[in-house]
Amino acid sequence: MTGDEAYGRSWLLRGPDGGRYPDGNSLLVRGREETVLIDPSLGIRGRADELQGVDWSLASHCHEDHVAGLDRFADRPFRLHEADAPGIESLAGFLEIYGFPPDIEALFSKVLVGQFHFAPRGDAETFGEGATFDLGGVQIEVIHTPGHTRGHCCFRIDDPEADGPLLYLGDIDLSSFGPYYGDAWSDLEAFERSLARVREIDARWYATFHHIGVLDRTDFLARLDRFEAVIASREQRLLEYLAEPRSLDEIAAHRFVYRPQDEVLFAEAVERRSMGQHVDRLVRQGRVAEVEPGRFCAAA
Repeated sequence: MTGDEAYGRSWLLRGPDGGRYPDGNSLLVRGREETVLIDPSLGIRGRADELQGVDWSLASHCHEDHVAGLDRFADRPFRLHEADAPGIESLAGFLEIYGFPPDIEALFSKVLVGQFHFAPRGDAETFGEGATFDLGGVQIEVIHTPGHTRGHCCFRIDDPEADGPLLYLGDIDLSSFGPYYGDAWSDLEAFERSLARVREIDARWYATFHHIGVLDRTDFLARLDRFEAVIASREQRLLEYLAEPRSLDEIAAHRFVYRPQDEVLFAEAVERRSMGQHVDRLVRQGRVAEVEPGRFCAAA
C-alpha cells in the first residue's frame, strides 16, 4: 500500500492531496479474525479490489465524505453511532443532519448522490459510548465525541504489535480551518467538551481523516491547541464586529468561518448556524445584548 502510513496492523489509507476535502484518509485495521475499514472515503472507491478482505466498515460519523465509498462494501455490515443512525437510513434523513434551507438542500442532494455516491443503509448496526470491537488481538474502543455531529466518535485502537495505542480522531482534524459546528446536528459547546476529552485520552499516536495523517502526542497537543483556539478567535472577532448593532443576516454575510472569497454552496447556512451559537452564548453571558428584535450589539 504505497503512500499509506502503517501503524502495527493498521494502515492510514492516504487520499489524494493528503486527504483534503472532498476526500479523506480512511483507516484499515486488521486483526487475526476480522478486518475493518473506518470511514470509507472517495479515494477508497478506486481501491475496492485490493480491499476485498474487509469484513465490515465503520464510520466516525454520518457526513458525506466519510461514507462516499460505502457502496463498494454494500454486501458487508456497516456500523455507526446510534445518534447518527437516522441519517444513513434515507436521503431525507441524511439531509436532516445539515438542516439547509430548501433551495440549498435541493442542490446539495444532487451533490450527495452524484459526487459522494450516497446510498441508504437501512441495515446499519448501531453502537453507543464505550462499545468495543475485538478483531482478534486488536481492539477498537468507541469514544463518543459529539459536536461535529450528534454521533461523532473517535476510536482508540489497541494493538500489541504497535508501540502504544492509536486514537483515530475522525473530523477532529486539527486543521487550520478549525472546528466545524455549522450543521443542524452540530453543537459548539458539545464540541468544546469533546476537545477537552480527547486531550485526556491515553494514546501514543493520533490519526486524522483530513490533511495531517499520523502524529505523535507532542505534535497532537500543539495542533490541538491551535485547532481549539480558532473557536475563541471567531468569538473575539464577532464581539468586535458587534460594536454596532447587527442582524444574524449581516453576521452570516460578514464571514467568520469561511473566507469572503470562498465559493461554498452552503456557506451562508453554515455561517448562520455556527455564529448563531456564538451569539446565543454571548447573550447568555451578558456580553451581547439583543438591542432590538433580531439585532445584537456588544454590551457596554
